[in-house]
Amino acid sequence: MCANFRPIKPNQAKLLNLPEPMNLVFSDDLYPLSDSPLIFAGKERIEWRSVKFGLIPKWAKDMKIGRMTYNARTETVHEKPSFRNAWYRSQFALIPVQTIYEPKYVNGKAQRWGIYRDDGLPFMVAAIYENILLNGQQVRSMSMLTINAEEHSLMSHFHKPEDEKRSIIVIPNELRDEWLHCNFEDAPQFFKLMNPKEFTSSHMPR
Repeated sequence: MCANFRPIKPNQAKLLNLPEPMNLVFSDDLYPLSDSPLIFAGKERIEWRSVKFGLIPKWAKDMKIGRMTYNARTETVHEKPSFRNAWYRSQFALIPVQTIYEPKYVNGKAQRWGIYRDDGLPFMVAAIYENILLNGQQVRSMSMLTINAEEHSLMSHFHKPEDEKRSIIVIPNELRDEWLHCNFEDAPQFFKLMNPKEFTSSHMPR
């Protein structure tokens, strides 16, 4: 599960062959309910939006639920009340990321570790998004999709030893358009673990 990440800077968009977002500024350290950059398929071209990290479903009365809906398990996303509307409407998006952070337990104590590309380039994380009216105001939000990572040589080292190991889904640049335009029935073909040869990690205390 990922509850903390560092998004890309606007001027890094060119590294992903994306247009630079205009008038969007984000913190370097994002947590649930932080404002986050998001990329999705517009009517004519890829668009940037500022959204809340933590999906806010249409039936929510406030945004508090976003503190629990920042990750969506691919095994159950289709049936969970918080996510199934976005899932069945194929509301797929990408989060441009520099680093994600996970706890690694060393001698029984949690340490904050960063996971990032070995070449230092940014990458894109698979997400679902929602767009609602809440108390008369438009609220856009998203959740990272996650998959089991028990056998992954990198991602299996994080979280408590007794907890299930989970991982984000990295969408390669060459599959970006296919992911953004796919139907929910075809989405599982993208649910693959990141290539461990392309990613590394290191201790990054706050």
